[in-house]
Amino acid sequence: MPVRKLIEFLRENSIKFVVISHSPAYTALEIAESAHVPGQVLAKTVMVDIDGQLAMTVLPASRMINLELLKESVGAKNVILSCEQEFARRFPGCELGAMPPFGNLFGMEVYVSPDLAEDDEIAFNAGSLSELILLSYKDYVRLVNPKVVKF
Repeated sequence: MPVRKLIEFLRENSIKFVVISHSPAYTALEIAESAHVPGQVLAKTVMVDIDGQLAMTVLPASRMINLELLKESVGAKNVILSCEQEFARRFPGCELGAMPPFGNLFGMEVYVSPDLAEDDEIAFNAGSLSELILLSYKDYVRLVNPKVVKF
């Protein structure tokens, strides 16, 4: 989902948002620094395989995913990180590592860390390694309807 398509989706749903352009960065913490966004507000997307199904997890850039805790939280038998070859084709037009946290638009479950709810806003890659979108966390939840679980 290229940036334009995501922006259209947000506009169609009457969501207020800001697009933040920054120099290209590759890790979530580099992106937060480059865009001058606090690491706890910037969400990173980590793709996982939960019992054979591709799923999206969304957590603060400053945190690391705990696969065992995710497994317990969702009641799964197996949870592993997905490799790029397993999910790259699911995100046409997105740069690798810059998938927006809208797994619902790509036909997959979205699990979000409760840590993100601690802030009023959420920022995330918009399909590009040089653009972020910032919007209200409440609007994000309304659009995505993620499952809030600890991981």
